[in-house]
Amino acid sequence: MKSVFVTVGTTSFDDLIATVCSPAALEVSRGYGKLVLQVGRGALEPALSGSSALAVEAFRFKDSLAEDLWRADLVISHAGAGSCLETLEKGKPLIVVTNEKLMNNHQLELAKQLNRDGHVLCCNCRDRKKFLFLFVEVPSI
Repeated sequence: MKSVFVTVGTTSFDDLIATVCSPAALEVSRGYGKLVLQVGRGALEPALSGSSALAVEAFRFKDSLAEDLWRADLVISHAGAGSCLETLEKGKPLIVVTNEKLMNNHQLELAKQLNRDGHVLCCNCRDRKKFLFLFVEVPSI
């Protein structure tokens, strides 16, 4: 069963969790059977049941995300350096979603550079059409 792993790192990024769990995203997630969410410090409690054909799991933190990354066929991540680099080291396709609510957003610079260099696909939660397009059309990076 193909799986998507979503990570927000040690911070909170409720917009990303809400976007990935939206009915539109769950509907277009064809080909994937499992969605694993690392929700961090977020206030949002993702709905783990519903009409989606995806099996959805969520957790806040683990000592290591290595096993989740290895199992994933696609990773959707915030633009934290550790999350991005660990995912890329494992050779996984990566969609980086920038958190526009961060002050002095150094993550945006990293995401843009990784995108320019062809290592990741990049978007934000505000542009849901682009997010959904990337979610459906992720090429092997």
